[in-house]
Amino acid sequence: MNDFDLIVIGAGPGGYVAAIRAAQLGMKVGCVEREYLGGTCLNVGCIPSKALLDSSERYHSIRHQVARHGIEVGEVKLNLAAMMKRKADVVKQLTGGVGFLFKKNKIEHLVGHGAIVGAGKVSVTAADGKTRTVSTKHILIATGSAPSQIPSLPFDQKHILSSTEGIAIDQLPRKLIVVGAGYIGVELGSVWARLGSDVLVLEYMDGVLPPSDRECANALQKSLEKQGLKFKFRTTAEKAEIVNGKVRVHWKTRSAAEAASAIAEQGVEEVDKVLVSVGRRPVTDGLGLDRVGIKVDARGYIPVDKHFKAAEGIYAIGDVIGGIMLAHKAEEEGVACAELLAGKPGHVNYSCCPAVVYTHPELASVGLTEEECKAKSLDVKIGKFLMAANGRAKGMDETEGFVKVIADARTDRLLGVHILSAHASDMIHECVAVMEYHGSAEDIARGFHAHPTLPEAVKEAALAVDKRAIHS
Repeated sequence: MNDFDLIVIGAGPGGYVAAIRAAQLGMKVGCVEREYLGGTCLNVGCIPSKALLDSSERYHSIRHQVARHGIEVGEVKLNLAAMMKRKADVVKQLTGGVGFLFKKNKIEHLVGHGAIVGAGKVSVTAADGKTRTVSTKHILIATGSAPSQIPSLPFDQKHILSSTEGIAIDQLPRKLIVVGAGYIGVELGSVWARLGSDVLVLEYMDGVLPPSDRECANALQKSLEKQGLKFKFRTTAEKAEIVNGKVRVHWKTRSAAEAASAIAEQGVEEVDKVLVSVGRRPVTDGLGLDRVGIKVDARGYIPVDKHFKAAEGIYAIGDVIGGIMLAHKAEEEGVACAELLAGKPGHVNYSCCPAVVYTHPELASVGLTEEECKAKSLDVKIGKFLMAANGRAKGMDETEGFVKVIADARTDRLLGVHILSAHASDMIHECVAVMEYHGSAEDIARGFHAHPTLPEAVKEAALAVDKRAIHS
């Protein structure tokens, strides 16, 4: 008899959701987590960063926007310690909620570092060094990812920071460099810029958010520049020196000419902090993969088949297998894997996975970008609608951005939707649902949308695919 039907290694969004779904399906489940329930997302990633984004937006709005609403305020002061305490309280409530769900579903939390010691065997080593070995029918690896380092800017957790330290700065930096203009870089850069830091973003590529729809990303960049962020593209940070408590960052910018490798510009910036956000790497350290014949690929990811199987009796999901590195993708994989182990159908439709950049305005997307459609030689129709023409957006004083709907020119099937707007993260999900059911732009265009609401802009953009938008 095994101690468990399933041992999940890692209690991030993928791991804890998989554990709960497996328990719901009648399995006896243990979940190994050495640090904290909820993993990176709940503790030092998605949740605390969004708490800070919301707080900084309120601060910025009070200083620069509410006067237009007839609201007069006195001197506005930043209490960074109180802001950080609120963030910590939000994290505590949500991680405590995961613990409650474990108890409710009779999932045993095995505290310590999990390692595979053989077929159906997992060792759990606690902080005091004591080790317990448990037996299980199935093992699911959900160990997630960690911030990537670059040789020229090694993390020291004080001056050169990863995203983990970037959401826990205790004093407002006067000057901050962000290396990397992906979603983490622009989100955290916008937090500190709104709070009053002088923020410079260095990006190796030609623009912000390289995988995103270019039209939308370029529009968001202009909005962020209005908020005070500065950008240098085709730029690398060559080295950093700590001098008298400051960081001197040496940078170089490549020539814009495609064939040129010549340096167009170079310089040195002295700043208080450097935040490095150049991606994330899979966490497989000390898992004992070699003991069961699992070899990671060239980028460190665990190869799996379409049923998430890495070896006999061993499965993996989430960031550790690559693909879209988002919490909700890991959650869906966790559910699908648990259902497959229980003999039920389980499937993840990656083409309908939404992605959100939680700046202000937000950028939410699902499906193909215009550039991806061109690369695939797809014949498409595109409809757009400006938020400035939306009644609710005007009333809210949130008129930045637009909705962009991409549909197949022949069938009208919805291929992609990109929304740059306040509350875009709330607006994208009707498009996800329509795409999940292989719907068309016409399906959105014909559907009721309450007036006045921001989602009316989605309807108008869908109408615009056939050049029949009403309000533009």
